[in-house]
This record gives sequence, C-alpha cells and structure tokens, in this order.
Amino acid sequence: MSKTEKQAFLSTLLCLGFMILAFIFEKMGLLLYPLIYSLAILSGGWKQTYEGISELFSERTLNVDLLMALAAIGACIIGNWFEGAMLTFIFCLSGALEEYTTNKSRKEITSLMQMKPTVAQKILPDGRTIEVEVSELAIADTVLVPKGATIPIDGVIINGHSSIDEAAISGESIPVEKTINDEVFGGTLNTGNALTVEVSKDSEDTLFAKIIQLVEEAQSVPTKTASFIEKIENIYVKIVLIMVPLMILIPFYFLNWTWEESFYRGMVLLVVASPCALVASATPATLAAISNGARNGVLFKGGVFLENLAQLKAIAFDKTGTLTRGKPVVTDSVFLQKDEDIIPMLVAMETKSTHPLAEAFIQHYPIDLPKELTSLTIEEITGFGLQASYQNHVWKIGKHAYTPGTTSVTDEAKRTIEKLEQEGKTVIFLAKDDQLLAFFGLLDVAKPEAASVISYFNSNGVHTTMMTGDHTGTAQAIAKETGIKTFYADCLPQDKTQQIAKEKETYQVNAMVGDGINDAPALATASIGIAMGGGTDIAMDVADIVLINNDLSKLQMSHMLSLKLKRVVTQNIIFSISVIVLLILSNFFQFINLPMGVVGHEGSTILVILNGLRLLRTIPVDYDSKKKLPKDNHHSDCFDCPLYQVAHN
Repeated sequence: MSKTEKQAFLSTLLCLGFMILAFIFEKMGLLLYPLIYSLAILSGGWKQTYEGISELFSERTLNVDLLMALAAIGACIIGNWFEGAMLTFIFCLSGALEEYTTNKSRKEITSLMQMKPTVAQKILPDGRTIEVEVSELAIADTVLVPKGATIPIDGVIINGHSSIDEAAISGESIPVEKTINDEVFGGTLNTGNALTVEVSKDSEDTLFAKIIQLVEEAQSVPTKTASFIEKIENIYVKIVLIMVPLMILIPFYFLNWTWEESFYRGMVLLVVASPCALVASATPATLAAISNGARNGVLFKGGVFLENLAQLKAIAFDKTGTLTRGKPVVTDSVFLQKDEDIIPMLVAMETKSTHPLAEAFIQHYPIDLPKELTSLTIEEITGFGLQASYQNHVWKIGKHAYTPGTTSVTDEAKRTIEKLEQEGKTVIFLAKDDQLLAFFGLLDVAKPEAASVISYFNSNGVHTTMMTGDHTGTAQAIAKETGIKTFYADCLPQDKTQQIAKEKETYQVNAMVGDGINDAPALATASIGIAMGGGTDIAMDVADIVLINNDLSKLQMSHMLSLKLKRVVTQNIIFSISVIVLLILSNFFQFINLPMGVVGHEGSTILVILNGLRLLRTIPVDYDSKKKLPKDNHHSDCFDCPLYQVAHN
C-alpha cells in the first residue's frame, strides 16, 4: 500500500471513530458531541478541503471538493451534525477507494520500475568481476549475467547461450532462446546458463528505460474526453453554486417550505449535483487501458492515441519486417541433376557468405558438412553471387550461374523459373562448370498472425493497404497471402508519405504501421503512427504507439482495447449523468435525505471507477501462433531424387 493510500485510509478510520464516539455522546446527552463531530469532519475532510481551496486560489477554478466541504458545513449550521459527519466520512471513504483503485491501474508501471536493474557484475580486463551501479556502465563494457539473474542493460551476447524470459519487455511468457551475437534487453531474466554480455547502450537509452518513460508520459497525457470533462468541471461547479441558493429560496418563498427544510435541501443538492462520477468516467479507465497495454508489450505515448484508435477508418502497413518476418525463406527447390554434392556445396558456400539470403539456405538445410568443405574458400562477386573451386570443378551460386538463352535448360525448367518470378520470389541458381544443377525460390513470407489481423480490420470496416519498396510480384504475393485490400509497390519514402496524406484526407483517421527509417515520414504524417519494436529508433521516436515484440496480434488487441475503452467511458458518462439527474429530482421531491444522497453520489463514483478497472483484463486474440513456414514445393520430377531425401532427413 502506498503512502497516500495509507493516509487516505487513516483519515477515513479517524473520521469514522470520532463520528461513532460523537453519536454515543449525543445519545447520552453529553454536550461535547458537537466538538467530537467537528473533529470527525476535520479529520476526514481536511485534505479535500485544502486541495479545493488551493486549486481555487492557485488556478482560479472550482472543483467538487469545495462542494462537499460546503455541504458538510451547511449541515452543521442547521444542527444536522451527524449528517455532516456522515457526509464527510462517506466522501473520505470514497476518496480512499478512488486512491486505491487509481493506484491499482498504475500497478504495471510500478512493477516495471521495481524490476529496473540497479547493479551489474562488470568484468574487468584481468577477468575479475566487480559489482557496479548500472548507471556507471559504458558502451563496450562486458558484464556477467549469472543464471537466474536479471540482465542489467541492453547488450549483445559474446559468450554463452540461454533462455531469456522477456515478459517484462514483450508481455510474452514463453522464454526466448538466445546465443552469441543475439541482442538482449535490460530488465529481462536469464533463466538458463550464465552469459557474458557486451553493453551496447547507455542505461538511459535502454529499451526498458524507454518503456518506463513512455508509459509514465502516457499516463500524464489525458484523452480528449477526459480533457473535455476537466474543462466543464469548473463551469459545472459554478452552475451548482448558483442552483443551491435558488433551491433554498424558491421553495421557501413560493412552495411554503420551512427555512430549515429549504436549507437542508440546498445542502443535499450540493452533494448530489456534484460531478464526481462524471469526472471519474474517463481518467481511471484510460490509465487501466494504458497499463494493460504496457503489460502486453504495447506502449501508448498518450491516452489520446489509444482513444483515437477506436475511430480508425484506414490502416497502411509496410511490408518487410511488419507484415513479413523480414527474413527470406526457401519456399521452392528444383533439382535438375542428381549430384550428391549439390546440397553440401550449397550450404558450405552460403555458410561463408554474409548475404541475407545465405541464412535462409543454412536454416533450410541443417546438415553436417564434410570436413573438407568446412575450409572451402569462396569468392563473393558483388551483385551476382558466390563462386568456389572444389575437386577441379567451378561452382557458382547466384544470378551468374544462369544466363537465359545461353545456359541449357529444359522448357519445363524455364516455365518453372518464370512462374517463381511471377509469384514475386527471388530465384537463386546453382551451377557446376556452367551446367545448371538446381534453382531455388525464396520469399520473405508473412508473419503467422498477419492474415488474421488483416482479416480482423477488414471485417471491422477498416480499409487495409500495404506499401512496399519491393517490386509488384512480391507485393502481390504478400497481399494475396494476407488479404490486404490495396497494395502499392516500388514505393520510395516520399511515395509512402504522399499516399498516407491522401488516405488521411479521405478517411480522416488513419494509421501507418512500419519499422524502418524510410517509414518515419509516413508514421509522422498519419493520424496514428505505429512502430514495430524491433525496428529503428527513429521509427519508434516518431510513432504514437510501439509494438514492443513485433507482434501484429498486439495491434488487433490494441484496437479491441480502444473500442472497449470507448464503450466503458460511454457507459460511465451515461450512468453518472443519469444518477445525478435522478438524485436531483429525488431531492426536489423530498424522497431522499443527506446520508442517502451521499451514498447515491459516492456509490456511483466508486462504481464508475470499478467499471473502468475492467480494462485491466487482458483481451485474448486468437490466431495460429504455431503456423509453420510454407512447405518447400519441390519440382514434381524430383520427389524420387535422393537429394530430396537428403534435404529432409
């Protein structure tokens, strides 16, 4: 329990204790009871009264705290000491519960801050380790991360391999396997073997530090609805203060009410007309939603962006790294000759290459290389591919391994090559002594959740678009696989920006999802910019929402969360206004007394806050998370080829 919560509940208990004691004194006929009631009112209402008066003089605004203080004082003036103390007690109890529920909605950021590492095991040049403050670490320092320890700072593994629990960063409970050259983040937990990590960022620039900063900033930026309610609060309180004298004077002079009854009803009006529930309709709910997002790996840079997401009419996606995995995979293998050296030579040559496509072959064909191939010398021909000599034969991988019109291939092979290219796939050729032995189709395939997310937005009336710098064939293939309505290929950064501006003009509220430097202008232009957490720093800096774990299903969750926030806030506003109107009418027709008015008023406030706290619940998003990569489509004539068996055994 926080210090403010303890103070609030202590004030409430003191108020209750003094009120009970004064009630007993009153029944016993002891004359001290007004003094004890006064102590109850002071102990329970001093904080709200102080805050109300401070705001009146410092900001020249009126709030509901002053209305409550005036109502309690008015009740005491007409001799209703118990009602005044009861009003103060329930108002104080309501404030304590509001403090508790608001802090509950902030618990995710609080738990994040508690998880922030403060010390690290720095490795000295002589191999010794010393404990230092994380803030003292510099880029290129090395730190030891024992098993079960929290990784102190962002860095790269230079020794060891382990399972890393990244739930604090991504919201995913399943640990991630990481090894040498993999990036690790401060605040995540090393659940496996000890690691040696080289520091790559200052402590203030770590992903964990950015998450805390962004969530704290988001919780201080109100939604449009909350800002509007806050603006009308001052006006509304002034209207109530005008209505109260009218409520006292009109019945007294024109309805033959007694002065005591008229004044009493005026005090009840002060209570029931206060907009406490209305004021609490949006902010606690928004804080709960932002905390929910932080827990699930989504950062909102302000409540306004979360709120605007419910109004979304169009959304555009970058392709590479956003809709797709960002890494090509082998989708087709066509073997034209039976040669046992094809796959070993392919893997041996690609193992020595730094080209992005090399990893696709190594992952696709996980074989143990013969010893004589591990020391193979290759020549990298920039723009064309690889070349190597082995056992008096020249092997080539890449464009230069096949020359249309010159290299001898069958008509069926030509048709297959054309088909792969039309499907937007990159075709890689393998030749031995200028004789084409095999060719492969590679494609940057869509993420497993992409199609489900696109289907969700399409079914909810949100226009979907893909913008990519890739050529038309690749764009068309991904658009077809994911269900994207419209796509634009061969886009430069300015093309994306111009198209986003057009969509913004057409649809009013649009979003752009991207991860690269080239996406930054479009992210800044869109109504809502959404960056993938694994992208560039500039993309995350200009974006309004960040998906930490690069998981598009979190984007769907965010939209659903925004729609739920809109529903909850609407429910709260309608409910709070309805209760105020009902209580005002009940007071005018003398159906309720002051304690009942307090219960109705403060009870509605608590119900509104509790309704907002429903947004802390995680919203499940279903998709096939175990969706496999596309099956390798082998050429029909090669299913009986021994190479097919070698590749898949």
